[in-house]
Amino acid sequence: MERYLILKDGTVYTGEAIGASGDAIGEAVFTTAMCGYMQTLTDPSYYGQIVAQTFPLIGNYGAIEDDAESAKPYLAGYIVRELCECGSNFRKDGELDDYLKRNGIVGIAGIDVRALTRKLRSSGVMGAMLTDSLKDMPRKLAEIKKFRVRNAVENTTCGGVTEVNPVDAEHPLKVVLYDFGAKYNIERMLISHGCSVTRVPASTTAEDALALRPDGIMLSNGGGDPADNTSVIAELKKLCECKLPIFGICLGHQLLALANGFQTVKLKYGHRGANQPVTDVVGGRTYITSQNHGYAVRASSVDESVATLLFTNANDKTVEGLEYKNAPMFSVQFHPEACGGPKDTGYLFDRFVESMCAAKGGN
Repeated sequence: MERYLILKDGTVYTGEAIGASGDAIGEAVFTTAMCGYMQTLTDPSYYGQIVAQTFPLIGNYGAIEDDAESAKPYLAGYIVRELCECGSNFRKDGELDDYLKRNGIVGIAGIDVRALTRKLRSSGVMGAMLTDSLKDMPRKLAEIKKFRVRNAVENTTCGGVTEVNPVDAEHPLKVVLYDFGAKYNIERMLISHGCSVTRVPASTTAEDALALRPDGIMLSNGGGDPADNTSVIAELKKLCECKLPIFGICLGHQLLALANGFQTVKLKYGHRGANQPVTDVVGGRTYITSQNHGYAVRASSVDESVATLLFTNANDKTVEGLEYKNAPMFSVQFHPEACGGPKDTGYLFDRFVESMCAAKGGN
C-alpha cells in the first residue's frame, strides 16, 4: 500500500505504508544513529516529531521491548529506507512493524531518506504529514504549516511522585529526578551509582521537591521548546537558591540555563544521533556522544560570572555543557546515560555523586 510524506514546502515523497494506518502530522527530523532504534522510538524527547532514520536498514533485530526508554513511543511518525520484515535476535519480542502497529505509530518505508536528510539540512526541520492519500492537498498543507510541537513536557511527564528505589545501605544518596520526559536509563545509571531515586512530575514545586529531603536534584531530558516551560523555570530558580547539587541533561540543561537568566535558540536541524563530537573545554579531549535535541543554549547569553563553559560541540561550537559558580550545579546537552551508546561520558554521574557526597559531608 502506498503512503506519502508531505513536507511544509509542498515536497512529496512516495513510499510504502508501515506501522499503523491513518494520517500523522509532526515536525520532520532525522537521526544519524546506526543502532538503537528501539531507544529512538521510545525516547520521549521525540514527542510530536516524525523521525527519519538515516541508517538504511531498520528492524534487523526485531522489537526488543526491554530496550525501551519509556512505557510507549511518543513520536508522531517514523521514516525508514528499508524495514526488515524478519529480525534476528535471541532477545526479540516480535517484529518491528508489529510493534509500530500495536503502538499506533504511522510509518513509511522505501523513500529516499538521503534526499530527505539533505533537504532538512539545507532548509531546516519543518512540519510534515504522513498520509495514505494526496486528496485535499490545500487543506493538508494548511494544517502542516500551522503545526508546532506543543505541550511536550506536559504530555510525557509522569503522573505522580514515584519512589523508584528506597534509600538503603547500597543506595544512601537520595536523588529527586524531575521528569520532563525522562529516559529510563537515567534512573538505571543513578541506581548503579549508589543513589535512591524518587521520580517527580514536571509540575512539582521547589517546596515539594525539597520536602523529600534530597541530596541532589536530577533534571531529565524532554521534548519541545524549553522556553515554553515558564512555570518549571520559575521553580528551578528557587531550587538554584538552595545550593543543592543539581545535574541537568538535555532539556534539563536548557531549563537550568533559562532559570539562570540565559537564553535558548532553535537550531536549523538539531543534533540527533549517536555520533556527535563534543570537546571538553578544560581537558581538551573530544568525546563521541549521543544527542537528541533541536534547541541549544545561546552562547552569547551565558554570563561568565554565573557559569563557565564545560563542553562545546566540535562541529558547530554550540554550548554542550555548563558549570555554575553560585551552587554545585552542572549540566550537559548530550546524553551521558545513553543506553544505545556511546558511553564515554558516563563518568559525569560519578561527578554528580561526588558533589552530593561533598555537600552531605559539609552539612
